[in-house]
Amino acid sequence: MIAYAWLVPLLPLVAYIFLLALGRRAPEGVVSSVSVALTFVSFLLSAAVFVAVGSHPEAATSYVFHWLTLGSRSLDVGFSVTHLNALMLLVVTLVSTLVLLFSREYMRGDERFAVFYQYLNLFVFSMLALVISPNLLQLYIFWEMVGLCSYLLVGFWYFKPEAAAAAKKSFVVTRIGDAGLLAGIILLFLASGSFDDSTIFAKVAGHSLSLGWISGQALTTLAAILVFVGAIGKSAQFPLHVWLPDAMEGPTPVSALIHAATMVAAGVYLVARLFPLFAASPAALTTVAWIGGVTALLAALIALTQRDIKRVIAYSTISQLGYMMLALGVGAYAYGVFHLMTHAFFKALLFLAAGSVIHAVHTQDLFEMGGLGRRMPITMWTFLAGALALAGVVPFAGFWSKDDILNATLQTGHPVLFVFALVAAFCTAFYIFRVFFLTFTGEPRPAAQLQHTEWSEAGEGGPVMQVPLVVLAVLATVAGFFNSPLNGYGLERYLFADAPTGAGVLGRTFPENVGLMAVSVVVSLLGIGLAAAMYWRPVIRPASLANGLRLLYVVSYRKFFLDEIYGAAVVGTGRFLAALVNAVDRYVIAVIVRAVGRIFYAAGLFLKYTQTGQIQTYGVVAGCGLLIVVVIAIFRAGGVL
Repeated sequence: MIAYAWLVPLLPLVAYIFLLALGRRAPEGVVSSVSVALTFVSFLLSAAVFVAVGSHPEAATSYVFHWLTLGSRSLDVGFSVTHLNALMLLVVTLVSTLVLLFSREYMRGDERFAVFYQYLNLFVFSMLALVISPNLLQLYIFWEMVGLCSYLLVGFWYFKPEAAAAAKKSFVVTRIGDAGLLAGIILLFLASGSFDDSTIFAKVAGHSLSLGWISGQALTTLAAILVFVGAIGKSAQFPLHVWLPDAMEGPTPVSALIHAATMVAAGVYLVARLFPLFAASPAALTTVAWIGGVTALLAALIALTQRDIKRVIAYSTISQLGYMMLALGVGAYAYGVFHLMTHAFFKALLFLAAGSVIHAVHTQDLFEMGGLGRRMPITMWTFLAGALALAGVVPFAGFWSKDDILNATLQTGHPVLFVFALVAAFCTAFYIFRVFFLTFTGEPRPAAQLQHTEWSEAGEGGPVMQVPLVVLAVLATVAGFFNSPLNGYGLERYLFADAPTGAGVLGRTFPENVGLMAVSVVVSLLGIGLAAAMYWRPVIRPASLANGLRLLYVVSYRKFFLDEIYGAAVVGTGRFLAALVNAVDRYVIAVIVRAVGRIFYAAGLFLKYTQTGQIQTYGVVAGCGLLIVVVIAIFRAGGVL
């Protein structure tokens, strides 16, 4: 079965080509049915590959064939199956199938319905092909395709200026990270002579990575950090996180796919895949840990005050990705991957539930919602399951993976990062239940902005929207048990089956800390309690608290002014340099060019009048010239004087 893993990404590609051939006017039923069916078959194949790799760890291998010869080096393409990417195939195809199904009703009636599904299928194909790429060169090709698909989907409603601007912003910001990744890949290739992971890992383990101008350890650190720059861009880590909230201008199913299983997951997957490289450099791991910890806290603080339901969940994604990077940075490889898996389920659920709400009331402003639980009970209960999982309440999925990360951070001697993560956990519980209470409890707020007829007609979507919510709610509830003590830490055992490939660094575990588990649950419950006291059964007036903490509120609401800072420092500087170059071009270079032109024009004009057509005049000029030459020869060229 493992040998047929290449079919997993192929089927979404077939769906894309088929829909492309059908054209933009293809029937919606055909478009969605073909897409969902082929992606579901990919999921079944992924499940078979996942089981096969787990049953026969020795079968995990690469299947490659020759592509190009460059000088003495041969480049291969193909696919690779490991325990890590078998898990990723399963998660990506499952979430993608549910998102494609949900989109059938959410996007119904859109004049570019078929185009939307084309883009989604190409997106899924690109991510799956990235996951099973056997070398870094092939991975980079599909890495860029993922970025292209994200650009197309974020700007799908291109007629909206906000969507067009968000698409450009996401593309430009992630290109910064991609430049770092490309530099890191080239550096590894020059130092190892190969794009293949195993060759690079072997040279790292043998301390034989070398270039003439840099030592082995410094080279390893530099290459790892450059690769991590690529992950910072794709996974929206500080300081390149600013594109992800703006990407909410795309349709909500796009947000679910980007945040749960494709683009942002690619950065975490990249670091996990190249973990032996990072593990060989303590400086690189420390960088990953601190960037992850700062991102987790920063995004959680920003999410506290946002009004847009999708932007709150978007900042939640940034924060949770920070948790994953923190886990990888402190050496807890399995815990970072575990949180990637559980997060995919409950974050897809939260976005799709938010999409169900937006589909019903046609607004994204939390303060234009309220009381929807009575009209949309399935959406409410499924959203609640996702919120509890995100908040880390036992026994939901997020509790197990988040607690593992907190435990590993503390046990590896990072108390400051542990405090960051714990504060972020409190904020997470508060802001997600702030969303829950504002959306589903109370009465419509305010009635003047949310028309009564709209609210009274709000209701659940059809079965194609409800089924994905229910399935994801179940997964958000039970998926954490896969790596719990109740299951003998099944995911760790699964991932560690190929630990020797990782030069002995993948199999690190951390003993459970029951006291810490209790602390993390209490912190989450305190966050939920504060949200309830402010937005469900108000004993604290949010407006009064915001006024009392005005400065902090404004800083959070304005996203720490990072967009303004980037606007001044980067965009402003760019515009200043462009204006300076324009001025130099217009007032210096252009003036010099015109002056030179006028000089030669004047010289030509003067010479024009020397052409009289009279032979005697030419004879006099020639004689004078000859006389001058003779004089020079006598006085300057060794004459008698």
